[in-house]
Amino acid sequence: MTNDPAVETAQQKQKEETQPLANKQDQAQAAAAPTHHCKVVLAGTVANKLMEEVRRDVAKLEKKPLLVGFLANTDPAAKMYADWTAKTCRDNGFDFDLRTLDKEELEDAILAANVDDNVNGMIIYFPVFNTRHDSYLQQLPLPTKDVEGLSHRYLFNMYQNTRFLDPPTNTQKSLLPCTPLAIIKILEYIGVYNSILPYGNRLFGRTITVVNRSEIVGRPLAALLANDGADVWSVDVTGVQRFTRGAGIKNRHHLVEDREEKLEDVVPKSDVVITGVPSKNYKFPTELLKDGAICINFSSEKNFGPEVKEKASIYVPAIGKVTITILLRNIIRLVENQRAVKAAEANANKTA
Repeated sequence: MTNDPAVETAQQKQKEETQPLANKQDQAQAAAAPTHHCKVVLAGTVANKLMEEVRRDVAKLEKKPLLVGFLANTDPAAKMYADWTAKTCRDNGFDFDLRTLDKEELEDAILAANVDDNVNGMIIYFPVFNTRHDSYLQQLPLPTKDVEGLSHRYLFNMYQNTRFLDPPTNTQKSLLPCTPLAIIKILEYIGVYNSILPYGNRLFGRTITVVNRSEIVGRPLAALLANDGADVWSVDVTGVQRFTRGAGIKNRHHLVEDREEKLEDVVPKSDVVITGVPSKNYKFPTELLKDGAICINFSSEKNFGPEVKEKASIYVPAIGKVTITILLRNIIRLVENQRAVKAAEANANKTA
C-alpha cells in the first residue's frame, strides 16, 4: 500500500468520478426491471356499493320484506351462514326468520311458506339429506318465493338467456342464482365487462376459465358468462367443456361442447380464472397463469396460494359478502314480481 499523498488524491478523484456513473447505471437497470403490482379486491368493497342500491330500493317498499331460512341440519357452516344472513338482513331493512326443524318436517314447512302471504322469500340451508332428495327439496319453493333462483323456471330462463318470466309483457324479472350473479357483479366492478359493447355482449373477446362445474354454481356461472359473450372453459375432475355462443357470438344463447384440452392448455390463454374447489388440499397451479390475469376464488377454501399475487393483476380472495348482498337484491325482485302478479290477476278479473 502506498502512502504517497498524490497517488491517494488521484485514486479518490477517480472514485468520485466513477460513483455517479455507477449510480446512474443502477438507476437505469432499476427503471428497466419489470415491476408487478397485484390489486387485491375485497368482497366488502364490492358489496358496499351494491348495498347502497339495495337500501334505496327496500326503503321504497310499503313494509319490510320477510325472508325465511330453513335449517334442518347440524352443519356448523350452515348455521354460521344463517346467522350471517340474519344480521345482514336486519342491518339493512329486512326481516329474517330462521326456522330450525327436523329434516322430516322440512317438506311440509316449505309448502306452508309457499302459501303464506307474509313470506316474501325463502332459503334452504343444504345439505339436508345429502342425497338426491335434496334436489327435490330445492325445487319445492314456488318461483315467486325462491330467493336463490334455483327453481327449474329460473334455471330454464338462465340457460335460454331469457330475462323475464312473463314475455311479452316483461313485468316480472327472472332471478339468477346468488353466487354466480355475485361473481358477475364482481367482474363488472373490476372492469372485465366492456361497457362500450351492446348489453348482452359485453364479455366478447374475453377468455375465462372456471374451475368448478357444480349444478349450483360452476355450470350456471359458465352459462351466464358465455351468454354475455365470453369464451368459457369449464373444468372439473371429469374433464373440460367449452361454453360459447358460437363464432361471432351469433347464437341467442350458449352452446356446450366436450373438449380434449386440459387445464394446462386453457389457463395460459385465459384473461380471467375463477376457482371454486371445496377442498383444503387443492391449490391452483399459478405457474399456468398468464401475466396480468384476473383471479377470483369463490370456494370457502383458499384455492390460490400467496404466489398468485406475483402473476395476477387483480385478485379477489373471497366473495361471500357480495353473495349475501345479491340475496337481498333478489328478495326485492321477488316482492316486485309478487306485486306484478297481483296486478295482472286484478286486471284479468276486471276483464273477465
